[in-house]
Amino acid sequence: MHDDRRLIEERVERVLRERIRPAVHRAVAPFGIEVWHAPGEPVPVAEALAADYAPAAPGDLWGPPWGTSWFRFTGRVPDSGGRLEAVIDLGFDTNMPGFQAEGLAYRPDGTPVKGLSPRNSYLPVAACGGRPGEELVFYVEAAANPVILGHDQFVPTALGRLETAGREPLYRLRSAGIAERDETVAALVADIEVLDGLARQLAAHEPRRQTVLRALERALDRLDLRDVPGSADAARKELADVLASPAHASAHRLSAIGHAHIDSAWLWPLRETVRKVARTAANVTALMDERPEFKFAMSQAQQWAWLRDHHPKIFERVKEKVRAGQFLPVGGMWVESDTNMPGGEAMARQFSHGKRFFLDELGVETQEVWLPDSFGYSAALPQLIALSGSQYFLTQKISWNQTNKFPHHTFAWEGIDGTRMFTHFPPIDTYNSELTAPELAHATRNYAEHGRGTRSLVPFGYGDGGGGPTREMLDRAARTADLEGSPRVAIETPAAFFAAAQAEYPNAPVWAGELYLEFHRGTYTSQARTKQGNRRSEHLLREAELWAATAALRTGLAYPYEDLDRIWKKVLLNQFHDILPGSSIAWVHREAERTYAEIAAELEEIIDRAVTALAGDGGGTELVFNAAPHARGGAPALGAAPRTAPDGGAVRAEAADGGTVLDNGLVRVTVDERGLITSLRDLRADREVVAPGAAANLLQLHPDLPNRWDAWDVDSFYRNTVTDLTGADEVALVRTDPDAAEVRVVRSFGSSRVEQLLRLRAGSPNLEIDTEVDWHESETFLKAAFPLDIHTDRSTSEIQFGHVHRPAHTNTSWDAARFEICAHRFLHVGEPDYGVALVNATSYGHDVTRHPREGGGTTTTVRLSLLRAPRFPDPETDQGRHSFRHALVPGAAIADAVTEGYRINLPERTAPGTAPVAPLVAVDNDAAIVEAVKLADDRSGDVVVRLYESRGARATATITPSFPTTAIQETDLLERPTAPTALTTATPEGATLSLRPFQVVTLRFGREG
Repeated sequence: MHDDRRLIEERVERVLRERIRPAVHRAVAPFGIEVWHAPGEPVPVAEALAADYAPAAPGDLWGPPWGTSWFRFTGRVPDSGGRLEAVIDLGFDTNMPGFQAEGLAYRPDGTPVKGLSPRNSYLPVAACGGRPGEELVFYVEAAANPVILGHDQFVPTALGRLETAGREPLYRLRSAGIAERDETVAALVADIEVLDGLARQLAAHEPRRQTVLRALERALDRLDLRDVPGSADAARKELADVLASPAHASAHRLSAIGHAHIDSAWLWPLRETVRKVARTAANVTALMDERPEFKFAMSQAQQWAWLRDHHPKIFERVKEKVRAGQFLPVGGMWVESDTNMPGGEAMARQFSHGKRFFLDELGVETQEVWLPDSFGYSAALPQLIALSGSQYFLTQKISWNQTNKFPHHTFAWEGIDGTRMFTHFPPIDTYNSELTAPELAHATRNYAEHGRGTRSLVPFGYGDGGGGPTREMLDRAARTADLEGSPRVAIETPAAFFAAAQAEYPNAPVWAGELYLEFHRGTYTSQARTKQGNRRSEHLLREAELWAATAALRTGLAYPYEDLDRIWKKVLLNQFHDILPGSSIAWVHREAERTYAEIAAELEEIIDRAVTALAGDGGGTELVFNAAPHARGGAPALGAAPRTAPDGGAVRAEAADGGTVLDNGLVRVTVDERGLITSLRDLRADREVVAPGAAANLLQLHPDLPNRWDAWDVDSFYRNTVTDLTGADEVALVRTDPDAAEVRVVRSFGSSRVEQLLRLRAGSPNLEIDTEVDWHESETFLKAAFPLDIHTDRSTSEIQFGHVHRPAHTNTSWDAARFEICAHRFLHVGEPDYGVALVNATSYGHDVTRHPREGGGTTTTVRLSLLRAPRFPDPETDQGRHSFRHALVPGAAIADAVTEGYRINLPERTAPGTAPVAPLVAVDNDAAIVEAVKLADDRSGDVVVRLYESRGARATATITPSFPTTAIQETDLLERPTAPTALTTATPEGATLSLRPFQVVTLRFGREG
């Protein structure tokens, strides 16, 4: 029987390929073809329709990389009586939907019809305006997107940048004509594909497999290969009984939802994503017209906004399908963002901006946070999801783990504050399913909750511009709705799936803490300028909102609602999970750098305008404006006051043979002739911080060629080879005054150069390190190492609105897999009574290791990841000049790490003023950190304050406003009143909060007028 099976399978494969599929369409009329090649970037539709077109023909080359060609097709519509379709092949490779040429068809009046892509290359003639016997005219905007992710995805390419991509055409128009679709033959294709796939998944001993194989054999026997259309119905009848045999009562249930995962930027620029979204939405709405059972989910409010702003006609069709319950907004975020690196307030705004768009534009409150492809998930997310008013979380990416298989597909995810979120990982292990038999069988076999749950979710459709779901996928869904040997497939909404899954599995297992992806660890470091632009933008936005709100209340200065809203959306867009992580083509990252520069300039202007208004007419004295949570230099937190002298003595510096010593009475730092820190003695604790025999601020190089996904990955073997940069071109004491002392260290290596300033200030124990790198290495990893005399089994990393502890040992494979970790403004290691923090203003990647010392003791080495140099997809990644700022904070508790992390990111501002500026709000407990002060988004004039408990302990805090207030309410992230969870008392004079560990609270202070 084994040989019979193979013979039948081979026979099915060849007959499908050579006879049945080609018979689905019968050519009935050619098209006349003309073309206009847009001279540069894409043009408006009206301009293209009015252009001068030239004759063209099949076989013609078109489309330099990133170019756009407009084709005009004309022809007389025959009166065939069947379903007529225009079938256009722009030069597609059907093996690569979503990564090459695409098109969008328009009627002559500019009405969009439908997208064209490798496996979705037809247009209904009727939808194009064609009637039998009449002349048909339509246009196709064809995008010559180059193939960057080819069969060898690791080859550096110049195609990722317009300036280097070249001008030679990439594509050849293969064919274009009117064809008649034979629905019976198309149905036969679906019948055979489903049954053949099913038989291949069934075990050899199962009777069902033999039954299906024999039915397929009989069907092929009845098929006349010389007249497939005439014999297709007879062949189908041979398959009817096996298709009608119902699924087992215990069959797994798959909730299938149409999907088209579209990266908002990746191997294409943002402007191309705008067009990808339009093509996909046009496809989806056209398919919904034909298949009323079809439902489709689309996330990323930004992509919906692009439709609204750039393709309003498609957006209107989408809204019509939203009202019909077919086109479903999901996600509740502005984009499918990275969740490791965005700051706390940025994550809050991802939800507030995303959910508010869906509410305002569609009247829909989304309930599912939809992040199938982000590179790991912060433990702060469950609380933020709940505070946004959503109740479910979905991802698939953890199935990519290199080392450990995640043990659940349906579970309760517990965040750092204790909030639990019902979560699902589709066991089908893809967010681009085609609903094929191997995929469905894998989902069933892989599902971890058998015996407790009975269902999982399947997102299906070609992504990234591949056209989304197809009618062929819907045909497979229909045939597997109740089919023996297959799981039951039902097209239904994510909301229906989650409600049913939660109802049958109310006591799902709990996973506490982050969902760490054991893969793509290099994304914490790649494209340093993108990451620094994000960090700087987040903190400038904090300042802009704080000072603008303060100026509005104190001086009547107009609050820049529109500007701040627009800027936030730019920042949120660039937190997309292939932009901020540094895994896009050069075009994307160069554009991000320009955007961040524009954002910084605009925010500095907003801040300057507000600070100037608050300072008054100038003169008087120098006021220090402090936007950090805790006071320093005399300035109150979130306010301004005259500068005062720092506490403690002056800085003393000595340069002698073999080194330089800096001393401010709090710490004594020794820098040797190599420019390395051989001693940092905490004079307050009478304790050495640098490990015996070691040197800190040691720059180290590693070769960096991961096995896969260059910009995304660092593999553990990179640590096997290391070069310590101990040679120095210069070590010099360059500043010695009572306020500060600085040592300059210059090093050259390879084709690169590093200049560092090591700085000790009066009144501060922090050793500040400014690093300038002129980087011209390739496939190399640069780290800064700090070997510390600390014995600990864990490190503590700041994340959004709190921190997480991670093992510093490798007891288990789960521990060992976290060899590169993400931290925000600080990473802390400590013993019960003494700790050290490494704070930074520019970086995210870190690693922490421990080593025993001869004679006893443990060295804990904290390293900051500074630069990488992967060559794919951007061969120029990180080349050029970079600036980094970090500081070592000896004797730091977690509270100190929090404070110093904010301070290094929020330098004080000064302005000549006449009187101090009181903070809008004051908090009496330093554990409660004010994260944002702003005016309410609804423009009521109310003041919104977001704060959180920062130490992982309970805290009681009173927050006092310095302005008249009518009421104080606790709200969700969208600034809507909610039942109090922390607010215990509220009067016009202030509010008292009882905070859980890491609890985030948003307060709204009502104001009259």
